[in-house]
Amino acid sequence: MSAVDWAGFIVALISIIGSVAIGIKWLVKHYLNELKPNGGSSLKDSVNRLERQVEEIYRILLTKRK
Repeated sequence: MSAVDWAGFIVALISIIGSVAIGIKWLVKHYLNELKPNGGSSLKDSVNRLERQVEEIYRILLTKRK
């Protein structure tokens, strides 16, 4: 292979690796945003609501046993 072929190969390889890295960065950013409370619509907010509801159910069950 000539120097021009090698240069083209290296540029293509760097472009592919860069595209994959940017894609992974984008995915990580958006997944992390789902794990932060944001006022009601994130996964973290849903988990917090479910935990409060389960605690309330436990409290009701414990008071009915007495």
